Amino acid sequence: MRFRGSRHRCFRSLVVAIVAASAALFAYDAFARRPNVILVNTDDQGYGDLSCHGNPYLKTPAIDRLYEESIRLTDFHVDPTCSPTRSALMTGRYSSRVGVWHTIMGRSILREDEVTMGDVFSAAGYRTAIFGKWHLGDNFPYRPTDRGFEEALINGGGGITQGPDYWGNTYFSPTLLHNNEWEPSEGYCTDVFFSAAIRFIEEHQDEPFFIYLPPNAAHGPYQVDEKYKKPFLEMGLKDPTASFFGMIVNIDENMAKLTAKLDELGLAEDTILVFMTDNGTAAGNYNAGMRGRKGSQYDGGHRVPCFLRWKGHWEGGRDIDRLTAHLDLLPTFIDVCDLPKPAGVKFDGKSLRPLIEEENPEWPDRTIIVSVNRMDHPEPWVRTSTMTEKYRLIDGKELYDIDADPGQQHDIAAEHPDIVAKLRKDYEAWYADVSRRYDEYVPIYVGSPAQNPTVLCSHDWHGPNVPWAQSQMVRRMVANGFWVIKVDRPGKYRITLRDRPPYVDEPLLGTKARLQVGDFEAEQPIPENAAGVTFETELPAGETRLQTWITQADGKTRGCYFVVVEYLGE
Repeated sequence: MRFRGSRHRCFRSLVVAIVAASAALFAYDAFARRPNVILVNTDDQGYGDLSCHGNPYLKTPAIDRLYEESIRLTDFHVDPTCSPTRSALMTGRYSSRVGVWHTIMGRSILREDEVTMGDVFSAAGYRTAIFGKWHLGDNFPYRPTDRGFEEALINGGGGITQGPDYWGNTYFSPTLLHNNEWEPSEGYCTDVFFSAAIRFIEEHQDEPFFIYLPPNAAHGPYQVDEKYKKPFLEMGLKDPTASFFGMIVNIDENMAKLTAKLDELGLAEDTILVFMTDNGTAAGNYNAGMRGRKGSQYDGGHRVPCFLRWKGHWEGGRDIDRLTAHLDLLPTFIDVCDLPKPAGVKFDGKSLRPLIEEENPEWPDRTIIVSVNRMDHPEPWVRTSTMTEKYRLIDGKELYDIDADPGQQHDIAAEHPDIVAKLRKDYEAWYADVSRRYDEYVPIYVGSPAQNPTVLCSHDWHGPNVPWAQSQMVRRMVANGFWVIKVDRPGKYRITLRDRPPYVDEPLLGTKARLQVGDFEAEQPIPENAAGVTFETELPAGETRLQTWITQADGKTRGCYFVVVEYLGE
């Protein structure tokens, strides 16, 4: 197993510094001509979860109006699940390349040496913020504030009620991380995130700004005010679909408020507004004729809406039917906003500006690949789609003509072995390229001056069975795994094993606790009603593994769901 050292943090810092230095060459009046960018990326809302796409139950008038005013990418693809989409969106590079191919298991953490959309906009002089779901790492150096966002108001982990999120949270007045500190909020979560974005716009209306607005709705659990889901129950729909649709109605209301604010401030023609979603539908009952849904390698799992509006600059109300993807948005923003391109970064995506602005652009056919590798160590040909504009090769075996068969019902692989062979070759070349670092882990830093102490959560265990939701921890799910950590400073450390985060006083249930970190291993009895068990040891700098064992009263063993690691000094 290879571990990568701090040279990658140095490399990333150097790249960002080069971008910043390049940006300094531009005069201030050049900044004034650059458009603002707002990127809305909703959660688990599929292509068919909009009335403008034919949903027979939903009414989304604000998004429909945006659809009418926008350029619509009608063959736009993302990854089939949350974190992979977000990593590719933020970097313009394949999720598999940047270390994110799962939503848990330590494989939702974006590698430290990657340059993000936040980095690029920040280095170019933009004010930057994220309001919503990050899901690319909860600890230093993977937090939004470590990756180019000057303001971050986010939930923990992959959603409200997950392990890294505030304990006991709901979608109503959740406690959220605001610039890395927990703060209470008032109101429904989606309302809170959009209101924060509107406040940021008001505060920075005279400066170029980039806002990444990825609400955690309409991800489960499907918590929404009764008034939103009641109309769908009255239509005869059942939960979770009724609540899921209600959450989307609330998103639509917030989109109306956002666009109204841009109009009120006279910013509509100065702002590129993008609406997209992160994967196929999770709980909808209409999928526009596509096969599959969230998590699927078929188009219903990863073909999603993408609307781009720049009033007064781009002619809206038209479709672009060429094959495009989330990988393309960062290169497009760099091109359109005249941002310095980060040195040494090779994008997998390409700028869509020719498609948007040219009447007859040169746009050769391309191959784009998505996969669903929900495991610690990826394997080839697992739930993959190798896509061209005309064909989809599924798992290296099934072939579909997407023009003639958009529902992917008729496998024509036997009739076109030459096309299958060509697409298999494309996939194999892609896999050989993106898998170069598959044997690496993305370590969580402990003992860093930027975050001390560090709280580890079982959401980021490496292992076959990961307790990622608070509900699993409440019922004391029996499982175990290890964290990969990087000890930033050698010295003495206090390591506390807990079943709840440090601000929750609940007993650690069990009779005996054991800790192994690097070469250190020790165990001790668990005192009655104790919230945790603490060990102290010297740790050398570098990467290693940390694992815990709790012996329960019934004799079964499991890991602790939370561990607090604190640097005490040399």
